[in-house]
Amino acid sequence: MVKNKALKESAYLSELAIHGIQEKKGNDIVRLDLRNIFSSVSDYFVICHADSGTQVKAIADSVEEEIYKATKQEPWRKEGHEFAEWILLDYVDVVVHIFRTDKREFYGMEDLWGDAEIKNYKSA
Repeated sequence: MVKNKALKESAYLSELAIHGIQEKKGNDIVRLDLRNIFSSVSDYFVICHADSGTQVKAIADSVEEEIYKATKQEPWRKEGHEFAEWILLDYVDVVVHIFRTDKREFYGMEDLWGDAEIKNYKSA
């Protein structure tokens, strides 16, 4: 029962992150479901990109705000805010990756986790 509750919470957290991304018009939003992948680092990766560092930062701020409003959770760790080429927000069971467009293409996160179930979301 505890595991089911944790899975529901991580799914909810991922949906909140996606909403935060949509609020700031993040591009090509995907959620990778990593729950059935052996030795995965979290339940979900949420990935998007934006054309400028300013928009990357705005998306990251929006995600943090949406999750905090609903759950009072801060990211366990966050990286990349200074250069805004790839901001990572780590909520342990959900990791949000916000790339500048060229960096997303370079790192190819979806290819690295090719066994994950991928769900695409529309920008708002």
